[in-house]
Amino acid sequence: MSRYHEIKHRAVTAFQRRIGNPILSRLPFQTLLETTGRTSGLPRRTPVGGRRIGNAFWFVSEFGDKSQYVRNLRADPRVRVRIKGTWHTGTAHPLPEDDARARLKALPRYNSTAVRALGTDLLTVRVDLSN
Repeated sequence: MSRYHEIKHRAVTAFQRRIGNPILSRLPFQTLLETTGRTSGLPRRTPVGGRRIGNAFWFVSEFGDKSQYVRNLRADPRVRVRIKGTWHTGTAHPLPEDDARARLKALPRYNSTAVRALGTDLLTVRVDLSN
């Protein structure tokens, strides 16, 4: 990763961790991804933007495997997703072979614009929903 991308990653994640995520997580309409902490075993909730298509929820991670929630779901792919206020259980699948930039065109515009602008290592994730 270039020095520029490393600085960008640190700045964006610091803002998200301290300001953005705590505020967005409290909004009832915000989509949340709940993973299990790979070290703590505790539930970890992260605001995400994506779209449900059939029995799958699709989203793109800005920082790929550097994202803590991606590292968590790689350790334990069982997740929950809150969509429009309702929790759904599922299994997450990172898809490095998927064209994340093309995928963003099918996802909500506002979030996709932010992910494209801020992201440095885009990674598509599909959650197969079981309910």
